[in-house]
Amino acid sequence: MTTDQSAAGGSRPTSRDGRPNDDAPGGRAATADAANKDAPGDDKAASKDAPGDDKAADKDKAGDAAKPSDTDKAAGDETSGKDDKATGKAGGDTTGKDNNGKPAGTPAEEGKPDRWSAFGPAPEPVPTWYGRLGRWFGRLLIHEWTLAAVGSLALAVLLTWPTLRYPAHTLPQDYWDPSLQAWQMAWSGHILLTDPAQLWHSNAFFPERWSFAFSDTLLGYAPAGMIGNGPEAALVRYNIMFVLAHALATFGAYVLARQLGASRIGSAVAGVAYTYAPWLLSQAGHLHVVSNGGIPLALAMLARGHGWSLRHGYRPERRHEGWVYAGWLVAAWQLSLGFGIGLPFAYVLAVTVLVAAAIWYAKRIFWRLKRPFGQRLFVADLIGGLIFAGVGVLMAIPYFTVTQLHPNAERTIDDIAVFSPPATGFLTAPAESRLWGELHEGARSLLPWHPEMTLLPGFVLYALAVGGLFFSIWRVRQRLLLLAGVLVAMALSMGTELFDGRFTYVPLFDHLPGWNGIRTPGRLMLWATLLLGLLAAGAVSAFAERVREISAERIPSWPSPWLRLATLIPLALVIAEGTNTTPHPVVPRQPAAMRSVDGPLLVLPSGQNHDQPVMLWSTTRFQDIVNGGSGFTPRQLRDVRRVAMTFPDQTSVDYLRTLGVQNVLVLRNKIDGTPWEVSVDAPVDGLGITREEIDSVVVFRL
Repeated sequence: MTTDQSAAGGSRPTSRDGRPNDDAPGGRAATADAANKDAPGDDKAASKDAPGDDKAADKDKAGDAAKPSDTDKAAGDETSGKDDKATGKAGGDTTGKDNNGKPAGTPAEEGKPDRWSAFGPAPEPVPTWYGRLGRWFGRLLIHEWTLAAVGSLALAVLLTWPTLRYPAHTLPQDYWDPSLQAWQMAWSGHILLTDPAQLWHSNAFFPERWSFAFSDTLLGYAPAGMIGNGPEAALVRYNIMFVLAHALATFGAYVLARQLGASRIGSAVAGVAYTYAPWLLSQAGHLHVVSNGGIPLALAMLARGHGWSLRHGYRPERRHEGWVYAGWLVAAWQLSLGFGIGLPFAYVLAVTVLVAAAIWYAKRIFWRLKRPFGQRLFVADLIGGLIFAGVGVLMAIPYFTVTQLHPNAERTIDDIAVFSPPATGFLTAPAESRLWGELHEGARSLLPWHPEMTLLPGFVLYALAVGGLFFSIWRVRQRLLLLAGVLVAMALSMGTELFDGRFTYVPLFDHLPGWNGIRTPGRLMLWATLLLGLLAAGAVSAFAERVREISAERIPSWPSPWLRLATLIPLALVIAEGTNTTPHPVVPRQPAAMRSVDGPLLVLPSGQNHDQPVMLWSTTRFQDIVNGGSGFTPRQLRDVRRVAMTFPDQTSVDYLRTLGVQNVLVLRNKIDGTPWEVSVDAPVDGLGITREEIDSVVVFRL
C-alpha cells in the first residue's frame, strides 16, 4: 500500500493502483459514517463539520500555491476525481448535495445511467386504440375467410354477368318466375314494415286469403325488401340477391370442405363445383333454388362448433357452442327461403342428429369410450334445434292451410312422374351451358321436360370424384360413405323413374310430412353435387399435398412455377365448365295506370306468364290485384280468366262486381290475337261502367 500526499499535507490510505481505499481504517467510508453519526437528520451540518470537507478545501487552496510533480499530479487527479464522484462531499459542497445534484450519501449507481441499456431491447411501444384497430383490421383483410368471401363475390359477379350490367331493367333467364320472386321480396319487406299481421294475405290473387303461401316465399330476404320501392327497385334488389346467392353458395361449400379437412385449393374446387354445376344453370330463373348457400355454411358451423371434421374426427378441445348457435340460426334462415330446398335439408339435419347421437352412445356403452361433450354444448344444440323447428312449424302452418282450402294445390304421384328425369339426364347439360349446351341439343330433345331433367353436375367433377375414390386425403371408409350418399341422392333425384320409385321416392312421398309438396325431384341433385364436390376436394387436396412433398425434396425447397400452376388446373377446369349463356331479357315496363288506378283491379290479358309481371308492377302501391302466378292456380282465378274472356259484357261485369273488383285494365300491346282485340273498343252503354285511355292502357271503371 502507498500513501497519497494531498495538497494540505495530509495522507490517505490508498490501494496499490493509486485509488483511495475506503475500506481501510480512517478511510472515507469511516469518515462518512462518523459524519452521519454526528448529524443523522441534518445533511447540511454534517457536511460542514465533516473533516473530509476541510481536507478538500485545503486541497483546493494548496493546489494554486504548490504544483506537485507529474506523477503525483496524475495520481492526485485520479484520486480526487474518484473521490468526488464516489462520496459527493468533496469540492466544497455545503448543501448536502454532490456536483450532479444528488443528495449526499446517495449510492453511485442511482445517479449514473446504465451503460448497458443501449445494448438491450428497445421498450415495446404502447399502441393507441386506433393503432390496435388498424392492426386488427389489417389482419382481418388478409384472413383466409375474408379472402374466400371476396373471391366468391368476384367470381359470382363474373360468372353471372351480365346480371349487374342493367340491373334495373333485365332479369336472368326470363321475366316470369323472376318477376314473381322480385314481387315476393318486395311484398315481405313492405308488409313487415306496415302491417306484419297481414304477411300471408298478399295483395295478389284477390280476394283469396293465404295467397303468399301459394309458392316458396323467399321470406329470409325480407330485410332486403325493406329497401326501395317500386318495380325498378324490386329488379335491382333481385339481381343483387341473385349474385349474392351465388357468392354465398361458393363460400359456404368452401368453408364446409375446409372444416372437414380439405386443402384451400381442394375446397375452392368443391365451392365452385357446388355453385356452378351445369345443371344449376337451368335454374337461373328460380332464386329459391339458387339460394342454397345456407346449407353447407350451416353444416360447417355446426361441425366446427362440435369440434368435428371428416379428416380428424372428434376433437373435444375444439368445441365452441357459439358456432353451434350460429349454425342453427343459419339453418333456420335457409329454411325460411322456401321448402323446395329447405325441407330436404331439414330431414338431412334430423337424420344427421339421430345418427350422431346413436354413434355417440354406442361408443360409450359398447366400446366404453368416454369422450366429453359438455352441458353447454348440449344446451346450445337443444335451443338451436328448437329455434330451427319453430321456424319450420311457423312456416308450415300457412302451407297446410292452403292445402286444406285448395285441394288442387296438393301434388300427386302422377305430378311427380311428369317431372322425374331418366338416367340419361345425369349426362345431359342444359341449353344455358356455354361448354356443352349446343353439343347436347339432341339429348335434350329426348327429355320430356328438359329444364328440370338436365342434371349434369359436370364431367370434370365426375372425373375428379372418381379420382377421389382412389387417391384422396379421406380414408377409404369415408370415401365409400360419400359415394353411397351420391348414389342415394341420384336415385331420389330420378323420382319415379327408378323402379317406379317404389323403393326410393314413393315411400318418402307417402310418409314424410310435407314431402308431397316437392314438385320436381330433380332438384335433389343438389346433394349429389355437394358430395361429389367433397370427393373431388379429397383428390385435389391429396394432389396438393404431394406437390408440397415434392417441393420439400427440392434444393432450394420451393416448387417450380409449373408445379404450382398444376394445382390450379382442376379449379380452372371446373370454372370453365360452369360458364353460361343465360339470357337476360328486358322486363316489360310498368304501365302508368298501375301507378294511379286504385284496386281491387284486374289486368287483362291474364295468365300464368302474364300475371307475374303484373305482380311486379303492383310494387309501387301494392293495391289489391286479382292477377297472380304461382306453383298452382286457384279455381277462382281460373273462373275469373274464363269469364273475363268476354269482357266487357254484362255477365263478366256482374261477376267481377260480386268479387269486389273496381277497375279493369286492358293492355293494348298484349291483346293481339285475343278476344279483347275487338271487344276493347265495343260500346259500354248500359253496362254502368266508364272507359278511359291512359297511354296504351284502357281503364274500365266498374
